[in-house]
Amino acid sequence: MQSNGSYYQFERQLLMLPDRLFSFISGRRISASFILLVCCVCLVSCYYPQPHLTDKKVSAKTKDSLSYLYQRHYTYNSNLQVISDSVTIASLPVKDRYYTLHYGDRVVVAEFAIHPKDSVDTVWVKLAHTQDIQGWIRQTDLKQAFVPTDSISQFIYLFSDTHASYFVVVFALFIAAWVFRLFRRKQLKLVYFNDIESIYPLLLCLLMAFSATIYETIQVFVPETWEHFYFNPTLSPFKVPPILSVFLLSIWCFVLVLLAAMDDVFHQLSPEEAVFYLLGLASCCIFCYFFFILTTHIYLGYLFLLVFIWVFFQKVYRTLIYHYRCGQCGVRLKTKGKCPNCGAINE
Repeated sequence: MQSNGSYYQFERQLLMLPDRLFSFISGRRISASFILLVCCVCLVSCYYPQPHLTDKKVSAKTKDSLSYLYQRHYTYNSNLQVISDSVTIASLPVKDRYYTLHYGDRVVVAEFAIHPKDSVDTVWVKLAHTQDIQGWIRQTDLKQAFVPTDSISQFIYLFSDTHASYFVVVFALFIAAWVFRLFRRKQLKLVYFNDIESIYPLLLCLLMAFSATIYETIQVFVPETWEHFYFNPTLSPFKVPPILSVFLLSIWCFVLVLLAAMDDVFHQLSPEEAVFYLLGLASCCIFCYFFFILTTHIYLGYLFLLVFIWVFFQKVYRTLIYHYRCGQCGVRLKTKGKCPNCGAINE
């Protein structure tokens, strides 16, 4: 029997994605030092840099536009879409003249005005739906009734507005499938408790927990940064504040690990078992999302995240690390004894 280095196997399981799925990446790996560097950079700054408007060549309107962009997170010619059933805009300075916009109508930000005597909101925004339909609305009402037309912004709004219902539906599907499997007296594969031999499902849950923690951290400590990202979204982790960069990198890693997990699931389980397992995995990820959102809001999420990381490494070392190889056929073994592949006794 040949001894095999457990730490080498651990590093290989943790840092490599399956060659059969990611062969096009040409063998590139995500190094631990790079992840540590990203975490360190995250502590440097959390805000978008303010523009320098001292250049005399820049026109006054351009300076105003840039100032509005970083003060209010949107500016002239920003495209917005109505999400309320209806919204009313005032045709000022004409009194008692209003226009009604309906769900799905699109407008363009045309002008800003300050009304110091307004006790509700001093900032008013002029919106243009058509050449004939233009009017004013308070900024607070605008942010409640409109969303940017960008597809990423609309996805953020859709997910944040309806994620609770999605959780209920997915969780109900998993419970129904679980009860059905128990009724048929078959063993159910489940993440962590009765898991498959793969690091990726549990890593997927950990990435979801990490992303949720970073997301709620932004919401609690730097909400203006998230609002600016909401009105000016991007999928690139570059040229954004470091904390947003870490969040976007975690989302991209989540997508890659999801593909790797699905590949392992369908290679190790039958199609029927794989569907049930993926339903359970989806429920676990959604539970992690809500749990860490709620606990991070009261500052306990950071402690739970550290515990989760510790549990993850313990689980990996205990169940996914093979310390031995069969002396006859070379199959990896967790303990000494009879080889499940060839039947040879390893002592």
